[in-house]
Amino acid sequence: MRILLSCLLILALVPGWSGEQRLPLFEGRPQMDVRRVDLDPRDPSRRALGALTYLGGIVLTSRLPAFGGYSSLAVAGDHFLLLSDGGNVVRFRMGADWTPHDLRFSNLPSGPGTGWEKRDRDSESLAVDPKTGQLWVGFEGYNQIWRYAPGFARAEGYVAPQGMKTWPKNGGAESLARMPDGRFVTISEEARVRRKSWRGGDESRRNSRQALIFPGDPLEGHARRFAYRVSPRYDVADAAALPDGALVVVERRFRLPFRFSNRIMLISADQITPGRVARGRLIAELDSPLIHDNFEGVAVTQEGGATILWLVSDDNQLILQKSYLLKFRLDRAAIR
Repeated sequence: MRILLSCLLILALVPGWSGEQRLPLFEGRPQMDVRRVDLDPRDPSRRALGALTYLGGIVLTSRLPAFGGYSSLAVAGDHFLLLSDGGNVVRFRMGADWTPHDLRFSNLPSGPGTGWEKRDRDSESLAVDPKTGQLWVGFEGYNQIWRYAPGFARAEGYVAPQGMKTWPKNGGAESLARMPDGRFVTISEEARVRRKSWRGGDESRRNSRQALIFPGDPLEGHARRFAYRVSPRYDVADAAALPDGALVVVERRFRLPFRFSNRIMLISADQITPGRVARGRLIAELDSPLIHDNFEGVAVTQEGGATILWLVSDDNQLILQKSYLLKFRLDRAAIR
């Protein structure tokens, strides 16, 4: 009887508990190890990948239970921020030696739900204002976008856009990009354009994805719709803006028995317009026998006039996958 009463007391006092395991949080001293990796394990000298040049990469590991599951990232100079799909944040500095310094682990201060279960902090996308340091996070399940003070010090508010209301609970705002002109763009991972709004047939509509353009801060403006034409059998994993307003989109595909592949696409700036169906051009493709995993995050930086793409993979906290952080240089002239 005492055990039964204890269980009932837990059910009464702990909000959101449903018998599922508690969402792991970062606690105590941060710990992370890194190891350099080659683009092609068979040919360590290989650098070329479509319109990209491989500049190096690492695989990240840690003994902490909350580590892993990185779905988005932001890079500014030598400062890196990784956000997991469980609301866990990793920050560090890293230079050309690929050795992380000033490692800091934290958890989102708040978000949808109670934070007891993973679905309460299914943070899948991230955008940062480089001037103010404010951060916006897209949450699946609740189909909301939250704004945070610099450094994730506190939540400043959130919005549940009408245009995202019907996006799948596990296929929503997987991407969120802040454009150079201050607009924001989000593309659904899986939500197709509604049949009544699609001019083509069902076959072409199968490869459509709903997308929204916000005129500024998503919490302060009404979004307008456009669409993205994804590669057949792929879904949208993330997006990041280039300085000229073009958009890099990461597409992902999963194939049995356990194999991921990614396509890196480029949408020209003129296609990111309300009412338009945007189509990307292929930049590069990551697939076996090259490094391949569940790449879900992309960030864009500039180094000495060169455009740099960073990719991070979500290991789903499974032993069969890895948390990769890869660096590439983009050659626009080589895009088909």
